[in-house]
Amino acid sequence: MKTIIIATKNKGKIKELIDAFADLPVNIKSLAEFPALPEAVEDGSTFAENALIKAKFYSEKTGAACIADDSGLEIDILDKKPGVYSARFAGEQATDADNNNKMIEEIRKKQVSESSARYKCVLVFHDVDGKILQADGSCEGSIKLQAQGTNGFGYDPYFYIKDKTMAQMTLAEKNAVSHRGLAIKKMKVLLAEYLL
Repeated sequence: MKTIIIATKNKGKIKELIDAFADLPVNIKSLAEFPALPEAVEDGSTFAENALIKAKFYSEKTGAACIADDSGLEIDILDKKPGVYSARFAGEQATDADNNNKMIEEIRKKQVSESSARYKCVLVFHDVDGKILQADGSCEGSIKLQAQGTNGFGYDPYFYIKDKTMAQMTLAEKNAVSHRGLAIKKMKVLLAEYLL
């Protein structure tokens, strides 16, 4: 059975991706099982560039196929920020709470209480032979300053789809509508063809 490594140490992403790929005939591992590996340098200017950088780097370091994601939040009132800096919007070692506080602060400076926004995700698969597969997804919604819900991670308590936040959704509900869920569905089709 082929091994595919989920190239992230983010526990929320690991859970989502392992759950999503559970029905594929592959052995799924995460970077959590490789604690000595250095971090990939994400210096791309787009989600696709950063996902490819990570997938290629970790595939070469582990000698196994890897799937990496780069995803983030684009808030229209903030000129599509935080974008590729979503995980480090408040600084390199920022926590989810730090990033959320920075987001709220920046939106308040614009003297509004909500903005249209979208989550974007690009998944890239890279195997040891250099084969690359790419899938993307986008989820439209709005950011409001009132947090709701305790599920999910990142900006989920502030990201509303109609009257419900991502953090109020079950994992199954979230995977059905989320940017990552949409990218995963596309990647599963590509991987099924690849594994034939």
